[in-house]
Amino acid sequence: MSIAYDTLVARDKKVLCQTYGRYPLAIERAVGSRLFDVDGREYVDLLSGIAVANLGHSHPELLQVMQEQAGELIHVSNLFYQPRQVELAEKLLGTCACDRVFFCNSGAEANEAAIKLARRYMRTVRYRDAHEIITLTGSFHGRTLATLTATGQQGRIKEGFDPLPEGFRCVPFGDIEALRASISGKTAAVLIEMVQGEGGVLPLPEAYARQVQDLCHEANCLFMVDEIQTGLCRTGRFWAHQHFDLAPDVFTTAKGLANGLPMGAMLAKEHVARGFAPGSHATTFGGGGLLSAVASKVVDILLRDDLSGRAQDLGNLACDSLRRVQAALPDKITAVRGLGLMIGIELAESGEAVHAALRERGFVCNLAHGKVLRLLPPLVISTDDLLAFAAALEDILSQAK
Repeated sequence: MSIAYDTLVARDKKVLCQTYGRYPLAIERAVGSRLFDVDGREYVDLLSGIAVANLGHSHPELLQVMQEQAGELIHVSNLFYQPRQVELAEKLLGTCACDRVFFCNSGAEANEAAIKLARRYMRTVRYRDAHEIITLTGSFHGRTLATLTATGQQGRIKEGFDPLPEGFRCVPFGDIEALRASISGKTAAVLIEMVQGEGGVLPLPEAYARQVQDLCHEANCLFMVDEIQTGLCRTGRFWAHQHFDLAPDVFTTAKGLANGLPMGAMLAKEHVARGFAPGSHATTFGGGGLLSAVASKVVDILLRDDLSGRAQDLGNLACDSLRRVQAALPDKITAVRGLGLMIGIELAESGEAVHAALRERGFVCNLAHGKVLRLLPPLVISTDDLLAFAAALEDILSQAK
């Protein structure tokens, strides 16, 4: 490593809380689907800030909007009506079957808002003492105490934070009978992901997803979908639940909403949104002028350039290429799965060495659960970059003992 890298790492370790297991890279700038480290080395970005930079880095149209909006209005708080916020809400609602939006700062906050809305809706609109939220094993919904409790994973992620809040239940992924047995008069909502990203890129089976929605309707509880990672064209539809013509009562989004600026949103149907009233929930920064203007342009570009269709086409191409690698090396790859440009490559053994070798060859991706290479590239990435990754992975695995 260079002196510049070593110096930065030393400074980091001296002043920052050490909450991240960082990759041995120090990124200084990024353009399009390329990252550049402090030594000027170039990398193909197959992570896009964990499904954030859907339009790539330093997008010129977004830079222009940032500059123009910063000269007009950055922040005044939600005590005022704001045109950019209303415009963004209208555009988002035009992409789905919901009627109301609540803006916030992150995916965890969006899910927190959904959980609070579900509980308050049941008590103040339905007049039911229903407060439990049911989630699935393997799920990931955030790092606040409530969303951490909702997350269907154990181990270090929850270690040391007990006692965790009450009112959450977790059932096995894909087991509709287990879900049926867990729903009771206390159930306010069932919260699912269409693809479990942090869980290892596990798409929800279509039949099961439909059964979950039907079961929620039968039980008079809310059907909620976490689209934090899957939304905004990532999976080949604008929203992942649209693959199966589902209509959640509430769903959440964040990550790519403002393409790198911190923004989240919760969307709800009209009758459910009645669960919130002035003063019942709020945020200082959510939906500010600058963020809303950028997110509004993001939505425009996603629709204008049909990036959902592009994600589907490139995702199919990438998966086909990776499955050919799997067929050639069945002892090295056990599964290739995903939806659109949300792809998981499950290796037969620990992926640490493979992940490092890919990085040395100039490809940055994520390693989930120690053996799943997770690809979340910008939706504007080139075909050549995806094919080059598949070729590099095949070469690395072929040489591995």
